[in-house]
Amino acid sequence: QVQLVESGGGLVQGGGSLRLSCVASGFTFSSYAMGWFRQAPGKDREFVAFISWSSGSTGVADSLEGRFTISRDNAKNTVYLQMNSLKPEDTAVYYCAARGRTSASYEYWGQGTQVTVSS
Repeated sequence: QVQLVESGGGLVQGGGSLRLSCVASGFTFSSYAMGWFRQAPGKDREFVAFISWSSGSTGVADSLEGRFTISRDNAKNTVYLQMNSLKPEDTAVYYCAARGRTSASYEYWGQGTQVTVSS
C-alpha cells in the first residue's frame, strides 16, 4: 500500500522556520521524483518545489527561491522541505507527491500538513 505521510507543520510566527518531512512507503522511493505543493484557503494548489530521484536536479518556485529548500534522503525514504523567513502568505496545507520516471504527472499524494504563519 502506497503511503506518503507529511509531518512538521504547525503554527509559527512570521520570520520563523519550519522543516516539513514526508515519509514514503509502498513503492521504490529512490526511483521517484518528489515534489511539494501547497494549497491556501480559497486558492488553487500550487507548485512549491521538486527534486529528482537522485537529488541531481532540484527546483523551487520562483516566488519562494531563497527561502525554501528541498532535499531527500533515499536511505530513509524521506523528502524534506526547509522553509525559512516564513510569511503569513505561506499559510497553507502542504502536500508531498511522487512521480515515476516515466510519468508525466504526480501519481501519489500525501494527506497534507497544515502550516500557519502568524503576523
